[in-house]
Amino acid sequence: MNMVSESIVKDMTLAHNGHLKIDWVKEHMPVLNRIRERFEKEQPFAGLKVAISLHLEAKTAYLAKVVQAGGAEVTITGSNPLSTQDDVCAALVEDGIRVFAKYNPDPAEYKEHLIKTLETRPDLIIDDGGDLVTILHSERRDLLAQVRGGAEETTTGILRLKALEKEGKLEFPMVAVNDAFCKYLFDNRYGTGQSVWDGINRTTNLVVAGKTVVVVGYGWCGKGVAMRAKGLGAKVIVTEIDAIKAVEAYMDGFEVMPMSEAAKHGDYFVTVTGNRDVIRKEHFEVMKDGAILSNAGHFDVEVNKVELDALSTSRRIVRKDIEEFVMADGRKVYLLAEGRLVNLAAGDGHPAEIMDMTFALQAVSLAYVNEQYKAIGKQVLNVPYELDAMVAQYKLEALGIGIDKLTDEQKSYLDSWVE
Repeated sequence: MNMVSESIVKDMTLAHNGHLKIDWVKEHMPVLNRIRERFEKEQPFAGLKVAISLHLEAKTAYLAKVVQAGGAEVTITGSNPLSTQDDVCAALVEDGIRVFAKYNPDPAEYKEHLIKTLETRPDLIIDDGGDLVTILHSERRDLLAQVRGGAEETTTGILRLKALEKEGKLEFPMVAVNDAFCKYLFDNRYGTGQSVWDGINRTTNLVVAGKTVVVVGYGWCGKGVAMRAKGLGAKVIVTEIDAIKAVEAYMDGFEVMPMSEAAKHGDYFVTVTGNRDVIRKEHFEVMKDGAILSNAGHFDVEVNKVELDALSTSRRIVRKDIEEFVMADGRKVYLLAEGRLVNLAAGDGHPAEIMDMTFALQAVSLAYVNEQYKAIGKQVLNVPYELDAMVAQYKLEALGIGIDKLTDEQKSYLDSWVE
């Protein structure tokens, strides 16, 4: 197959730089390297087609190469218009992976890339945000028959999957990778926590210390964003709809209040909810002059851009990835990266060492679904604990860290109700 002619990428002359990026992350992903060695021997995907929709940058590219090493014919597309890196796309094509992705496509092109990826008739999928699953279950049901199952990366995607499952409409098994311990404890908390502030800081070039940061949502991603904001010297306010998470945020040392009040105080706002319109008209109307808005959820709907635009008398790009909205009273509100994922649209995403564990989970979960899809049935399932623990153990070994093991007597004690 001629992957150059079959692919849609911006510029194949960018491939050299893309290879350098992929080589760099490979050196910092020892767990995924170990999975790759296993896949090369076992060939779990021999003769199968795999379709991937993820943020298409170097770490994702290396995951695609690991799946390819397991015998798969791989096709990949982006899961966010502003997170695709064109040089990485070109490098993947040179490595024999079909790519349908460009940086900042218009909505029609973005949709076309997703559909073309599915038109390769995959046996297995890896999804981010549920775009592939949604298309398969709606307008392109003709492509469903061959799909054995797949794995989902995000909270947003899992919400979509569970809605399908609840209605009895899910047509194949999907592993909820986002809900695995090695995903939410490390990727969501430490990965999001660091990469969000990487994106905000490199984009704005402004100080965080002494400022007030409003974190909208206190799930695992919100915990990471708040923790890192505190570490940078900010005062942190958390808004929540869940009473338990609100108490947790309070006991973690953060102020907790409704968004209607928090909107008056924030210098930086970071949305991390997976829901829409969590910052909207009534909030824009009371924000301080110079407030900076960003999103670290999945889709660009958490900040209501339509209402922000309607309230403004003018808007302009004032710096790369920063749009200025001037309100009728002269206040200026700034939106980063079009309200898309600030850590990827305005940064390089999570650190390689973090994505090492997440993408290792994706790879082994995909292999698990391929082995067990008939027995699993049409449901959303958690990553089996033994796979989660295996990835953690590989990580410890890569770090040169050993841990204790239970003695036979201790195992017996834990398994008994008798003292």
